[in-house]
Amino acid sequence: MPLLVVGLVPYHEHLWLGFIVKRRGQRHLLRTHHCGELNTVHLGHRVVLCGWLDKQRDHGKGIFIDLRDRYGRTQLLVDSKSPPAVLEVAKALRAEFVIRVVGTVQKRPAGQENPALNTGQIEVQVEELEILNECPVPPFLPSALELPNEELRLKYRYLDLRRPAMQRTLLLRSRIVKTIRDYFQEHDFIDIETPILGRSTPEGARDYLVPSRVHPGEFYALPQSPQIYKQLMMIAGYDRYVQVARCFRDEDLRADRQPEFTQLDMEMSFVEADDVMSMIDGLMQRLAREVLGLELSLPLPRMTYDEAMRRFGHDAPDLRFAMEIVDCTTWAAASDFRVFRGTVESGGWVRAIVAPRAAEHLSRKRIDELTSFVQQDFGAKGLAWMRCEADGSWQSPIVKNFTESQLLALRELTQAQPGDVVLFIADTWETSCKALYGLRRRLGQELKLYDPKQMNFSWVVEFPMFAFDAEENRWAAMHHPFTAPLNRDLNRLATDPGSVRAQAYDLVINGYEAGGGTIRIHRQDVQSQVFGLLGMSTEEARHRFGFLLDALTFGAPPHGGIALGIDRLVMLFAGLDNIRDCVTFPKTQKAQDLMTEAPNVVESRQLNELGLSLKK
Repeated sequence: MPLLVVGLVPYHEHLWLGFIVKRRGQRHLLRTHHCGELNTVHLGHRVVLCGWLDKQRDHGKGIFIDLRDRYGRTQLLVDSKSPPAVLEVAKALRAEFVIRVVGTVQKRPAGQENPALNTGQIEVQVEELEILNECPVPPFLPSALELPNEELRLKYRYLDLRRPAMQRTLLLRSRIVKTIRDYFQEHDFIDIETPILGRSTPEGARDYLVPSRVHPGEFYALPQSPQIYKQLMMIAGYDRYVQVARCFRDEDLRADRQPEFTQLDMEMSFVEADDVMSMIDGLMQRLAREVLGLELSLPLPRMTYDEAMRRFGHDAPDLRFAMEIVDCTTWAAASDFRVFRGTVESGGWVRAIVAPRAAEHLSRKRIDELTSFVQQDFGAKGLAWMRCEADGSWQSPIVKNFTESQLLALRELTQAQPGDVVLFIADTWETSCKALYGLRRRLGQELKLYDPKQMNFSWVVEFPMFAFDAEENRWAAMHHPFTAPLNRDLNRLATDPGSVRAQAYDLVINGYEAGGGTIRIHRQDVQSQVFGLLGMSTEEARHRFGFLLDALTFGAPPHGGIALGIDRLVMLFAGLDNIRDCVTFPKTQKAQDLMTEAPNVVESRQLNELGLSLKK
């Protein structure tokens, strides 16, 4: 029988629950309340609830049912007070059946309350029960304490999304995005959408290409970011742009990366780097306060790229704990230990970290495991160690290679205390950075050197403008080719590009790059010069970016901005370690959607329309 929607029942601000429908001239509610709403205020009220059967317990004299929706759970009671037909239907119910009940709210018997639930003081005496949809035995239960393997979760993602933990994460995501939008609206930013189908301008990861049917042999590219478009908006005079943008990159995946992802993109005109970072400082302060209940002191701390690499071996250091890298190169050069001295003589470095109170944790077997870790994962030649004993002496297979005065100097250099273990990497600068960063991150977690719930926000600034690509025998952009050099380094762009630093800044949260931004090049001559350094001929630069080079001649203002990864922000604020748990329908590490089985083979007719043939 057709139903006519005539209105909505307000629950509270921003939420509308339940449809008022008209059937044979009578008003009827599909539901009056949700499953997390009822409490002692509603005692004696006749209510209508809809949801999924979470758990069922038959105690003989009565059947208890936990009814679940995204708002919570309500206990239902079907017993001798319920009509006999209702009792028969209740006995036929199974997990994840979708049901609708009508009943009266009553107080739970003394001693049977559940303080863990908002609805734990009450239950609903069922008077009517209707099965809206049945469910076969599911491959896993959303209420199960132990998670199934991830492949099964992704294949049946709609079941996985019923889990309270997943719902909490997606509600957190919604709250974060709303807070972001509100913040930028208060600061006069204009929310502007940019194209999804654009021009392929390869300058980072691989593009996802979309063939054009109307223009055979030609392709659109899905945006890796709205970078160029938001610069054009500044040239167009819109001054303050913001967008929650979908982006696409065809790159190898990992736990904190997806082929399609969501960015907060922001751009401002007539600003310097400090202005952009200050704007994001305020946003992080707002998010920390409203989402986590934390108060951040501003401005957020900053360190240069060179300092981050020297102290932590990485440009996104986790500052929740110390264990900084100690440069032992000069000390090692004077020793009789051939491995150390030979490394220094060949231009390498000897650097170390001090694992505090780790003597019991780092047995010989464990150190062997860490040695394999740095060799296999980071290409290090090996791992040397020394343990500081209770009397201040050192214990290690390599101690015999050092004099007493050298060992005393090591105590002063590392500030090691009894029970500490010093771990050395003797290798190139790059390898020592990677290996010690990996060791520091791993041991920080294993030794419980920080509270996992702790949040740390900081900036890393003044990145190198370029990195030399030995395979291509040319310079490559550290951030992107539209990044402006520091003004004081601009005169070295032509003569010594490797020494030029960029007006670039990364936001770091708990050892993850949460976002990156730069001040952009707003002069055509500088942009053309940078394209040349990146190995582009004048003709190639015109072919790829002619529209941008032209736009820069039409009164381009100084401008800059940043992109923050929404998925990664949610992961960090939720205290998770896998970005797939923050995305509604994610891809696997092989970029597959197990639920819809994408990507898939298309019909030859579709390929013919696009003028494409597949190469075997």
